[in-house]
Amino acid sequence: MHALRTMRLLAVILTAGALAFLTVPWKAEAHAYSAGYTTLDLSRATTEMTYSLDELSVIELVGGDVNKNGMLEQEEFDAVKDSLVALLQTSIAIKIGGVSTPWTKVVSCVLDRQGDATKAMLKASYPPVGSGQPIAMTDRLYEQTKTSSTYVDLLTVDYGKQKSTAALSGDNRLWAMQMTETEYADLPQDASALSAGTDQPAKPDADGQANAATQPGEASATDAAAESPTSGWLSFFNLGIHHILGGYDHLLFLFSLLIARQSFKQYASMITAFTAAHSITLTLTVLGIIDVSPRIVEPAIALSICCVAVDNMVRGQVSYRWVLTFLFGLIHGMGFADLLKEMSLPKSELAVDLISFNLGIEAVQLSLVALLLPLLYLLHKWQHARRAVMAGSAAALVLGAVWLAERVFV
Repeated sequence: MHALRTMRLLAVILTAGALAFLTVPWKAEAHAYSAGYTTLDLSRATTEMTYSLDELSVIELVGGDVNKNGMLEQEEFDAVKDSLVALLQTSIAIKIGGVSTPWTKVVSCVLDRQGDATKAMLKASYPPVGSGQPIAMTDRLYEQTKTSSTYVDLLTVDYGKQKSTAALSGDNRLWAMQMTETEYADLPQDASALSAGTDQPAKPDADGQANAATQPGEASATDAAAESPTSGWLSFFNLGIHHILGGYDHLLFLFSLLIARQSFKQYASMITAFTAAHSITLTLTVLGIIDVSPRIVEPAIALSICCVAVDNMVRGQVSYRWVLTFLFGLIHGMGFADLLKEMSLPKSELAVDLISFNLGIEAVQLSLVALLLPLLYLLHKWQHARRAVMAGSAAALVLGAVWLAERVFV
């Protein structure tokens, strides 16, 4: 009997700890994610890099927001532009033929405003990649910055009629590739000819691999630190993991769904409904079939937390929760797609990248479910379980309401 009480107390402590982890004040923004987008255009005459970074990340890295309105006016950007260029020059390294290669010139560095989104966009030129030479890129931005932001660089490489993609994040910051002779022969004479190209399925190389990063053995010629290059599918799998771990609103929504007392069958149907729903809208959004503004999606995600929390508090015994979960899962899927929808994923890699990204999200969700369900089982055997559910749901409701207000009015 004493052991059972101890286990129940442990369940309460761990559950409260998980809630506290999700609701500390410094995470109030819910999406502490910084995304850079890099495009490398390879031609026989030059290697062109286009890099863009969201406005808030620029402020976080080099400042410039003099009037503290969370935005960069043109004159504010002009004042920090040189600092930004210098930072990117030291953080993003290109190697051609295993040799560190600085850019030959900065074509432009501008503040690009497109609707609700504002980004700093840098265009720079590098020497061309020669026949048989590997090319590698390492992005170390944010590594020396003390911040809670999670950074990812979504890389697209255009070479001839083909594209390669990778997501550089966490400890996986190196991408490398070596073109076959056939691929090199297909390169345009200069970068201006790339716009006339079409998106064709990738041609396999001598080892039968299409658009693959070099293998670790080949990377040694490319990177002196012997760091393994990021492969496409694995980089998107890791991106899915990091994306949901940094998406505190998604995690709090999942916690709010799980804390209510339910049978194993109810839990299983609810998780299945959420997975199916967010997979549908994630795919449709990335494909461009649907395009709902973040000004609608982000408040709706916060509202979903509030609705589930209220449902937990009003109903002692929940039923048909999978229906509610499916509807809100459609909204969360559009939130998951934010990072990928601005990246022009090539048709030849679209299915693999999407599936890998989604599997990364599912890996985290299933791990959290496996961790919490035994604890919640013990919790619901405790005589004060209902009070614990009410307290946890009330905390989720408060934080969800704060996020909702921020996303609507700020």
